[in-house]
Amino acid sequence: MPTVVFTTTSDIEASVVIALLDSQGIPSFRASGNSHSVWPMAVSALGEIRIAVADDLADDARRIIDSHRQDVGAKVVRLRDEFDDLQARIGYRFRDRGLLEHALTHKSRAAEDASGGVTDNESLEFLGDAVLGLVVADTLFHQYPNYDEGQKSKVKAAVVSTQSLARHAERLRLGEHLILGRGEEKTGGRFKQALLADGYEALIAALYLDGGLEAAEMFLRKELKDAIDEGSAQTFVRDHKSALQERLQALGRPLPEYRVSGEAGPDHRKTFSVEVVVNGEVLGTATGRAKKEAEQEAARLALARLE
Repeated sequence: MPTVVFTTTSDIEASVVIALLDSQGIPSFRASGNSHSVWPMAVSALGEIRIAVADDLADDARRIIDSHRQDVGAKVVRLRDEFDDLQARIGYRFRDRGLLEHALTHKSRAAEDASGGVTDNESLEFLGDAVLGLVVADTLFHQYPNYDEGQKSKVKAAVVSTQSLARHAERLRLGEHLILGRGEEKTGGRFKQALLADGYEALIAALYLDGGLEAAEMFLRKELKDAIDEGSAQTFVRDHKSALQERLQALGRPLPEYRVSGEAGPDHRKTFSVEVVVNGEVLGTATGRAKKEAEQEAARLALARLE
């Protein structure tokens, strides 16, 4: 008869414990602990995830878990404090830690969970995008009242671009905490700009839901200050496509061609990968929420390569 040896509300903590037991030669699985259930659910009605092992291995399993609460695998970590470093970098401690875990869970991880108890962060991305847009627009409205609509829109577009958000996520080391499926993990998902930007927006939504608009606004005003100041100094996003065209003409080379090399995501959150090609040679590749955004970034990379 299986025996429950560990209970948690954290999916990532459950995964750590299962991996720990497996490394010690003790098979374990997620179960409700209900011995009368033919198909035990991995998540209880209270949202608890229960880890069970064979009855004769229960004592050994508990001993291993207790002895590794401060040292799991090669990384020192307390099982219930897996997000402490990230919260310190954010400057905010969540009352509902589940919101933070939800914000960091990619759809590839949810798709691999047979229990259906794991929810991905796409809905939080949608909400975070709206909160981000509101805070940036409000900041520009009050900080630069003399800018016209076009100038404010161009600064805002630069601040909330995929590339800009991914850079902020990288500074927070957000990629280290993303909860990914095995396939996404193997293909470098922790370093993909689109995933980092999406995770950053989901984090904004989690802050908003946990601490209200004030918490999200305090975080964003600190995070985005330099980006807004830089954008306002320029008052417009540099037209890298025109600059690339001029550079190629000066070099006597053909005009660039932009082509979409891939699309990903749902219709309301689609991202585009664009290549800039000159005489059959790919000089730059970039990803963005809009084709024009990706084209500008690809052109910037192509200019850097030519220079």
